Amino acid sequence: MAKSKGDVIIDIERCKGCELCIVECPEDTLALANAINHKGYRYAVKINTNCTGCAVCAIVCPDAVITVYRKIEKKTTKEVA
Repeated sequence: MAKSKGDVIIDIERCKGCELCIVECPEDTLALANAINHKGYRYAVKINTNCTGCAVCAIVCPDAVITVYRKIEKKTTKEVA
């Protein structure tokens, strides 16, 4: 079975820190930053590499500030002689 890895890109200047993406992430990949953006909100950030690219975070984001990229890693099979 192919394994997928993902990458999350968040537009931190548009994020309002509603935490919906954090709550819904099945891999606990996101958290709120300690810093604030120009609007005065704590924003979501990627905190680890557990992302599978499921895109649940992007789907639930009410401001559409999350982009998810998915890479499928195919297993290589050894040839049997």
